[in-house]
Order: sequence, then structure tokens, then C-alpha cells
Amino acid sequence: MAAQRGRAGGPDADNAPTAEMPAVPAGAEVVRSRAAIPEAAVARLAVYLRVLSAMAEQGATTVSSEELSSAAGVNSAKLRKDLSYLGSYGTRGVGYEVSVLVGQIERTLGLTRQHRVAVVGIGNLGHALANYGGFPGRGFPVEALFDLDPDLIGVPVGGLPVSHVDDIPKVCAERQISIGVIATPPTAAQSVCDRLVAGGVQCILNFAPVVLQVPGHVEVRKVDLAVELQILSFHVARRADHVNNGSLELDGAGGNGVVVR
Repeated sequence: MAAQRGRAGGPDADNAPTAEMPAVPAGAEVVRSRAAIPEAAVARLAVYLRVLSAMAEQGATTVSSEELSSAAGVNSAKLRKDLSYLGSYGTRGVGYEVSVLVGQIERTLGLTRQHRVAVVGIGNLGHALANYGGFPGRGFPVEALFDLDPDLIGVPVGGLPVSHVDDIPKVCAERQISIGVIATPPTAAQSVCDRLVAGGVQCILNFAPVVLQVPGHVEVRKVDLAVELQILSFHVARRADHVNNGSLELDGAGGNGVVVR
């Protein structure tokens, strides 16, 4: 079995020069181009889709690269390169058609069909995920819930009764679950993962702070909230260093000419 991994495409791929690509009028062309899209660009495409969907709801029909990049929080050159992976280059003086761009991104991200989701571990996090109303509207209906606690078995959460974890392979196969969400304690995560794989689940979103062992055909995305907070802590500390170093240099230069570090 292979260890948990991410999608191919590192920083070099993300920073490579933009290659000219043909327009992408249909889903088949999009499928052929997916392998060329770096992981970082895929994450940004999801952000662009959220922004564009909000613009469409507000009645926008076109958007410039500057407007979209500002709303998405990226520079316009990177945005144009990301959209070039779709074969979308916009029209000079007009920009991009919002509805067309939404369709291109949805096809590229595989959102033209629904992906049925199972949540395993109905604690605080799992309970919140099961009740979150934003998943179905974005093509990710929660179709199965699992837990080990006998007091939860059969109890409806978000309108769905909770099943026992032993039933994961059977229920996932019957309901054609394509994405499994693991919100269990770390000690249970691997056994839950094995059950999901046995039920035909090929994509797993893992909230447990462990590295899962999965077959080569299974994709795992790990969400570690503690790690994300530690990364944010680093950025806070780095900004504090910048402010402190700047003030010390200014004080030193303005006093006796000695720069204090």
C-alpha cells in the first residue's frame, strides 16, 4: 500500500512559463488537459469558482482579470496563467464571460456530476459537517454517516440515520459513495480508511492527525487544523520580526548611527 500523498505538480510546475493551449469547448478536451495543471493552480481554480459564482448571483456577465484577481487575492499574471490551463484567455478590453468561465472550471474540477459523501465520526466536527447545508448545493450531498457509539446508531443527524462503522463497506458500495470524510480520533482513522476503501471509496478527506496508508488508486487530502494554526503563528511572528527590526534600525540610525539587530 502507498502512503498518503498529494497530487503531482510542485512549485516548478506552478512557476513554469504559460504554454499556449487551444480553447476548450467540451468536457473531453478538459479531461486531456487536467494532467498539466499544478496542484497549487487547482486550489486557486476552486477559489476563482467561488468568486465567480458570487459574481454571477449578483448579475455580473463579464469580469476582467484585474477584478477577478483582486477578489480572489492573487496577482493578475498568475490568474491569467491559471485560466490558460483551461484554454481560456479572455477578450482584450472585455475580459472573461462569467458563465463560460464558471462552466470551464466546473468541468475541469469534475463538478458536472455530484459526488456522494460519507462522514465517519459523528463527534463535534462530524456533527457539524453532517449538518452543513453548503455541501449539497456545491455538488457534494452527504449520503451516509457512521460512528462506533451505540447511543448514536440509528439516530438521525442532518436528516440521515447514523450507521455502525462495521457497515461502511456495504453502505458505501450500495450508495455509491465517492468521497469519505474521516473525523475520528487518530487511533481509529486507519481502520476506518480501510473500510472506506473496501466500500469502493476512491477519495478521502482526512481530519485525523495521522498519515494514512492507502492503495495507489486512492487519493487522500489531509486537513490538520493544528498545523494550519502553527503556519499562521509563523506568519504572525515573521511580521512582528519585520516590524521590530524596522523600528530598531530606524532608532539606531536616528540616534548614534548604530543599527541594532
